[in-house]
Amino acid sequence: MTPAPLSADRIWGRDDGTLVTVGRNLSTRYLVIVIDAVIGLLMMPFNQHHLGQAAWGLWLLTTSVNTYFTVIDLGYGGSVTRFVARYRALRDAQSINEIASTLMAVFIVTGTLIYGAFVVGAFHVDRLFTLTPEQVDTARTLMLISGTQVALGIPFGVFGGVMNGFQRYDINNFVSIAASVAVAVVNVAMLLAGYGLVELVFATTMVRIASKIIYRRNAYQVFPLLSVNPLRFSWARLREVTSFSIYVTILTWSYKLNYMTDMFVIGMYMGPAAVALWAVPRRFAVLVRSLTNQFNNVLMPVVVDLDARRKVERLRAILVQGTRLSLFGAIPGCATLILLADRLIPAYMGPGYTDSIPVAQILATVIAFRVGNSTAGIVLKGGGRIRLVAFTNALVAVVNLTLSLIWIQRYGLVGQALGTLVPVAVGSLFVIWPAACHRVGIGLGDAFRRAAWPALWPLVVMVPVDLALRAALPPTLLAVAFTAVVGALCYAATFLAFAISRQDRTAMIAKLKTLTYALTRRNRVPAAA
Repeated sequence: MTPAPLSADRIWGRDDGTLVTVGRNLSTRYLVIVIDAVIGLLMMPFNQHHLGQAAWGLWLLTTSVNTYFTVIDLGYGGSVTRFVARYRALRDAQSINEIASTLMAVFIVTGTLIYGAFVVGAFHVDRLFTLTPEQVDTARTLMLISGTQVALGIPFGVFGGVMNGFQRYDINNFVSIAASVAVAVVNVAMLLAGYGLVELVFATTMVRIASKIIYRRNAYQVFPLLSVNPLRFSWARLREVTSFSIYVTILTWSYKLNYMTDMFVIGMYMGPAAVALWAVPRRFAVLVRSLTNQFNNVLMPVVVDLDARRKVERLRAILVQGTRLSLFGAIPGCATLILLADRLIPAYMGPGYTDSIPVAQILATVIAFRVGNSTAGIVLKGGGRIRLVAFTNALVAVVNLTLSLIWIQRYGLVGQALGTLVPVAVGSLFVIWPAACHRVGIGLGDAFRRAAWPALWPLVVMVPVDLALRAALPPTLLAVAFTAVVGALCYAATFLAFAISRQDRTAMIAKLKTLTYALTRRNRVPAAA
């Protein structure tokens, strides 16, 4: 019996509208962030307590190497989504399969080379890091295990990219949540059962590898016509993707050098124990960035559309309102971390982590610059100035690494943090932000007055409140959390009541209501297969 033909909605997915799709993907992304943050905050002291600072730092140090190898995909991983989305719009299944098959072939070769590099690094690990003789064999084994996860994860990234190209970030997000919870459960079970670091890393790595298989299954369900065969490799398709991926590569490498080389440098000069001291403030800084920067991640297609239609006034509004909203989200968290780090970190990790306090304060300042400048970067990338953004970030990354290598030897962890802050602040204030203002036709003074100042001056209300509560309450986690919440509420109330106009306030409320209605309506409609 001949099976019934698939409907167009079954093959290409139903069009739920931009607002519903963005809201669904963004809301599930925030769910991932919150759950990962809670798991990370709970697991950090648990692992440190059961493994000890040195062993925990060794784990962080060896797995930090993964970051550098994942960028060897030359931007192709980040390009899958863009090209799948393009050919999905054109209803061109053949092109999607040719792109996916070509990149699968590339990723298989890349994964094999990466694992070879892990093997070489593992057998020279004592030359890469400052380790005791007892740590060398353990570090070597951990690198070989981690290398397996990285090498296998790169080819499976094709299937995740197909899902994103079909605007089903939400399905990927739920798989990510399930994997994170499973890893945490296995982590706790292994340590409570008395297993050591090597057994723990092996077990959690197997869980993460298993999740990759689920990504593959979901991709074939979302796009039933998907057919990935590395033997269908096409040089023409590779050249097509490379024309875009080259700039993605520059941006990715720059990001990694700016924000992911820290543990590697610290491990080279100060050893695993110092890596543990760095990991705590870095965790808090990354959490603040993740919670406040997701809005900018969905702006790119909007900016591209407005630029193509030469809607300069709309682009100007996006720069002003997006920057203001980004700072509104980031400033309270960054200010809280600066003001309360000396209470938060000892209460959270114990007295042995006092050296992490100034690092947390510096990294919070870095995040404020990064998040506040994110909309400007999106306006430039979507408005045809991606080369400026790419090369600026590359220069910032090189200066960052250079300063970090010099200052860590003189000032320790504080020097490492300052090596990140200085080039990021200079690149943001003197290159990216002025270029974005010029691109949309707004003066620097006017842009600061309309975009940045409304989000900055409410600190005059928040800071005294935080300092007063800090002086009145004991140095406990509960007191720190209470102070942070009260301070943030005072900041938000001041911002909404006095820092923005009545027109802007009304517009924000109207958009929130529209999005809530759209998501509620979407939830009453049966989900696409």
